[in-house]
Amino acid sequence: MSPTSSRQRLIVTALTLALGVAGVSTAAAQERETKQTVAMSQAVYEGLTEIQTLVEAGTYGQADAKIAELRAMGDKLSPYEVAQIWNLTAYSYYLQEKYPEAIRAYDQVLAQPELPEALAQSTLKTKAQLQFTVEDYRGALVTIDKLIAMVEEPAADVLMLVGQAHFQLGDYDAALAPIKQAIDMYREQGNEPKENWLLILRVIYYEKKDFPNMINVLEELIQYYPKDQYLLTLAGAHSELEDTMKQLVIVENLYEAGYIKTQNHIINLANLYLLHETPYKSAALLDKEMKAGIVDENERNLRLLSQAWYTAREDEKSIPPLERAAQLTNDGELWVRLCQSHLNLTNWSEAASAARKGLAAGGLKREDTANVMLGMALFNQEKYEEARQAFQRASRDERSRRAAQQWINYVDSEIKRVALMSQELPTNTQPTQLEQLLQEAEAAVGNDEG
Repeated sequence: MSPTSSRQRLIVTALTLALGVAGVSTAAAQERETKQTVAMSQAVYEGLTEIQTLVEAGTYGQADAKIAELRAMGDKLSPYEVAQIWNLTAYSYYLQEKYPEAIRAYDQVLAQPELPEALAQSTLKTKAQLQFTVEDYRGALVTIDKLIAMVEEPAADVLMLVGQAHFQLGDYDAALAPIKQAIDMYREQGNEPKENWLLILRVIYYEKKDFPNMINVLEELIQYYPKDQYLLTLAGAHSELEDTMKQLVIVENLYEAGYIKTQNHIINLANLYLLHETPYKSAALLDKEMKAGIVDENERNLRLLSQAWYTAREDEKSIPPLERAAQLTNDGELWVRLCQSHLNLTNWSEAASAARKGLAAGGLKREDTANVMLGMALFNQEKYEEARQAFQRASRDERSRRAAQQWINYVDSEIKRVALMSQELPTNTQPTQLEQLLQEAEAAVGNDEG
């Protein structure tokens, strides 16, 4: 072969590898000899070079005209030259995002006889990737199987294509083995596993509810590609395994490092604090983020804040958010809870007011209990008749009858005691018999002295 023909062969081979969306590795291509000596005429070579320039410049109409001129050479073209023309045609379609046309053009490449293995492999791989683009995952699996049949051992990225196709079809069991194999192979070669490969593996384990293995993948993701989102996902995985302490540690560290800034994550942290009996931290967190405008002051969040303060035995601090929540919703249960907080602080008037609002709002699970609380608040204000009426209403419910009756008895005794204390003592102007005797005795003594 002449030096010129040899140079053309090398240039066109390089062109072939460049045209593919993702070609086979150079090392793999060098391991195999082609089935025929790759030869190309000067005219075809120059024509392909010109077409490539036009395609990459985006002048597709002119490129198509030049491609048509080359094809018009008919029988003068070798199968290899025909393959290269179709290869460049496919590349043009790819750049124009005409993916179905590009796939059909690559089929024409593969249809040529005695195709060099390097070109066949790169074409199959590129076709499979384009089939992914048009979501033809079953077709991609068929194409990849043909590629695997041509090699002694498929590369890691080829195995990933198999796994990804099964993944896209929702067959996670079939996807797992090739994806794991690809990642292990990549790792054994001294490479860090690709981020998107690990992400797919994480999703598979999540779908299979295999949270221990999902945690292992997340820890590797954090090791190589540290992101706060992966830490949050790791915290969620620990939650699925009911290891909420590890979840709390991760989320708390993220918050303190400034990575957690959204309402949902902050509320989640507040709930974790409550779960692990650190209510003061929960309340302080919610109070701070409400004032900062990050956490909404809605009924649910205010109720949580009040509960946190109440559990932390900060009764006074628990009242304002609970009162705002009750005012927002006019929820009877919230008013009754507010009444209980006021009772704890001996705020009798406020407790009675909250109880009355709760009873008026209705929808209470235990109206009898609300009446008992109202009666207690009224009793401590010495409003005995009103208190007695509240306890009487409570006594209609069998669950509170005994306690209510005891309160009624106590109220009645207080009413009697107050009535007795308010009575004036009788005044008697007539001397008693004893007084008369004393007076007579004093008079007799006086007479004797006289």
